[in-house]
Amino acid sequence: MTEIDSSNGSFIIFSQGVGYGMVVGVGAVFALVMGLVSWILTRYMNEVQDSEMLSTAKRSIKSGLIASAVVSSWTIGSTLLLSVTTTYDLGIAGAWWYGAGACVQIIIFATMAIELKRKAPNAHTFQEVVKVRYGTIGHLTMCAYSIGQQLVYTANLLVNGSSVFANLTGMNREACTVLLPFFVIIYTLIGGIKATFLTDWTHVVIIYVVMTTFLFKVYTTSDVLGSTTRVWELLTEAAVSYPVEGNEGGSYLTFTSVNGGLFGLILFGAGWAASVDSQLFQKAIAANPAGALTGYTLGGLCWFTLPFALATTMGLACRALENTASFPIPGGLTTEQLSNGLALPISAYAIMGKGGAGAILLMVFMAVTAAYSSETVAVASLLTYDIYKSYINPKADGKRLVWVTHLSVVGFSVVAIGLAIGFGRANFDVSFITTASGIVVNVCVVPMICTLFWDKVSCFSFVATTTLSTCISVAVWVGYSYSASKDVTILTLSTYKALAAGNTAAVFVPLVILPIFTFIKPAKFDWTKWKTEISQVDDSSFDKDHGLTNVLSGEEVTEMVLSEEEAEDAMMIRKRNIGIVLATIFVLFFIVLFPMPLYGTHYIFGKTFFRGYIVVTFLWVFFSVGVVTVYPVFESMDGFKTLYKNILGKGRSQKLYSDDVVSRVTSSRVERKADESKLDAVVGVTSV
Repeated sequence: MTEIDSSNGSFIIFSQGVGYGMVVGVGAVFALVMGLVSWILTRYMNEVQDSEMLSTAKRSIKSGLIASAVVSSWTIGSTLLLSVTTTYDLGIAGAWWYGAGACVQIIIFATMAIELKRKAPNAHTFQEVVKVRYGTIGHLTMCAYSIGQQLVYTANLLVNGSSVFANLTGMNREACTVLLPFFVIIYTLIGGIKATFLTDWTHVVIIYVVMTTFLFKVYTTSDVLGSTTRVWELLTEAAVSYPVEGNEGGSYLTFTSVNGGLFGLILFGAGWAASVDSQLFQKAIAANPAGALTGYTLGGLCWFTLPFALATTMGLACRALENTASFPIPGGLTTEQLSNGLALPISAYAIMGKGGAGAILLMVFMAVTAAYSSETVAVASLLTYDIYKSYINPKADGKRLVWVTHLSVVGFSVVAIGLAIGFGRANFDVSFITTASGIVVNVCVVPMICTLFWDKVSCFSFVATTTLSTCISVAVWVGYSYSASKDVTILTLSTYKALAAGNTAAVFVPLVILPIFTFIKPAKFDWTKWKTEISQVDDSSFDKDHGLTNVLSGEEVTEMVLSEEEAEDAMMIRKRNIGIVLATIFVLFFIVLFPMPLYGTHYIFGKTFFRGYIVVTFLWVFFSVGVVTVYPVFESMDGFKTLYKNILGKGRSQKLYSDDVVSRVTSSRVERKADESKLDAVVGVTSV
């Protein structure tokens, strides 16, 4: 067996060259491939990276890619590591609650995505609709919460990824923090959000392949485990040696887990933070109208399988192997190794040797870089449209906005890298950052939902609710920590009960406060303002400079989208209503109908029930693999055929829009102007 350095909470089994080779080598390959793909799409599919393509992909992404992108952007390093660590600590309930607590937000978000696309089809960011509705004060408040969350979230990605690489390869942590996003920045600059969607799919394929490999290894082919029966027996023995406090009989095979339930509550609150940072809305904006509901619903169901199946496999395997000769750390994992998230790579090493640990490094690399790309595009769009275009240069054209977007990608990355290095130097626990950030920003969730659905919410109620609720949620969090231990430290703030109290307050306090402020000072918002006051950018000169013909102005594209939205309004309303029903069903299933009976009956899994549970896990993984890896390819077959014909020169054209589309838009504008002239004439005669 390879010599292992496990001092200072690390688990160094690779040389530094392996770490640098993966971060630099794999990163460079992705940048080259994405650069080539972007060139091909520009050359043969007319996908010039103008401002609209960079930020919204022309609102054309289908449901399969939306689903895989949601899974990818919701999967960060701590998703993989913290879910396994929690399951190692709390048992099988930890895996369920991690998946269930953080996937229902995606499914609920599907309804919000539909409503945003229906009421503001030309929006570039969610903050843009907030500005039209609430004005400058409400807009800047929302931007502050979003940018703050995005900055902390992105820095946490880098802290998490660099920590794993440093602890497995010994490479310099700060160098890793700088190098991890380097090539992501390059392909994001080249390909914009479309490159993000394509890399999301690639990353998800790799992550699911690795996870499925471990699932089969642990439960079917492993020499040390190899069956559900063997895993069950070892976990039963572990409950005797290391009983779980608060679990029924100290067992790792029960849902009757006090801390497991609290952890689910924490994740339910913390999971909303990802919607506050706007990257989920950015993907909703990029989706075509028909694909939003399907994409987000499937994405939520498929994302659930990642922490659920991975932790049910690797978290339980780590605990099961801990007292066997196959475990590489005599005496079990140390507190430092657990806080560094090393339960997953150590478990992988125990099962598959260095190959298993290397696969985990690859998974973490994919998770970090994919999520980083999504965050970078979302922040760049916010800085471009909500800061620069709103307050600095309202008349900026497409060329200028492309330049600002590129500058924003680089500028935000520099700040995020600096903050990540600071977090690393301060030894912040990544799980602490993940679970605590929601206490501050999740107060925006209820106001954001009401912004889309309740026309009486005013700027006063929006701003007052968010700021006051933040003060209350932080006070509850800190106050509970002090009351429980008479001290306020990172350790006391990190307890399950303190985090659960703070996250719960952040989500539910606005439910009480917002209606009160709204009735004190109500408004009456005209939903049509989002259609009349938000328009697409005029990229016509940029597109013409790149050799395209049949180019439409920003005003013409805006009118075309509004016309299409009007024709699809009934369909969108129907999908929104379906989304509400689906969200209700899935939330009840994940949070109540399945786990609560198991919790209340104090049931400890027997061999047969555990075997059936793992079979269902396999089936759910197979379903998810089909949805996020195969379905996007199947859905894009027409595009592949068109690309093939264009490369061969058969039917290739430089036309951005077809002659029929240009003719329809032009004639529609002529008719509208004629109608306006007639109306002006009638008004003039009447006034005389």
